[in-house]
Amino acid sequence: MAGAAEMMSRGGLGHTSVREIARHAGTPLGSTYHYFPDGKAQLARETIQFAGGKVSRALGNALERGPVEGLEALLAWWRQVLANSDYDAGCPVMSVAVTESRFGDMVDVIAAARHVFADWEHQLAGSLIARGASSTQAENTATLVVCAVEGAIGLCRVEGSTRPLDAIDIALRAALTRTLEQRDGA
Repeated sequence: MAGAAEMMSRGGLGHTSVREIARHAGTPLGSTYHYFPDGKAQLARETIQFAGGKVSRALGNALERGPVEGLEALLAWWRQVLANSDYDAGCPVMSVAVTESRFGDMVDVIAAARHVFADWEHQLAGSLIARGASSTQAENTATLVVCAVEGAIGLCRVEGSTRPLDAIDIALRAALTRTLEQRDGA
């Protein structure tokens, strides 16, 4: 699944065949179908869950120190992924989410992506709420963070630099601070 996630982060699901994933991972094609008998859709769904879960765990650990620290850890992780791939790899979850239809064969894959994004938002909002932010503001800010980070990753790939992540770092810190200053009913 790590190999599939890497390939999907670079070219999306449409440009990634089960055969190419098996070759990339150094796994026999027959083994791939043994573990993923429902084929590409099952492999994609489980890969999204795997990749999203990896980020979720790292984000959850960082958020224990606070929302700003969670943001910083997330941005640092993405800076490293981008630099290590020479700005060729993005988020495999977003890659699938924007290239596959919400209807048809990949509906379960899109549902898995939706669940991953919702989990990231839930974790961020929970961290803000735990520190006294209003629930509405916390949820809105969490959505802003996920959208901004995902969009910045795409721009980083296009520009071949971390400038977009650096720019949103400043703006998102300010948004987190404002959210933490607001209370329910304020």
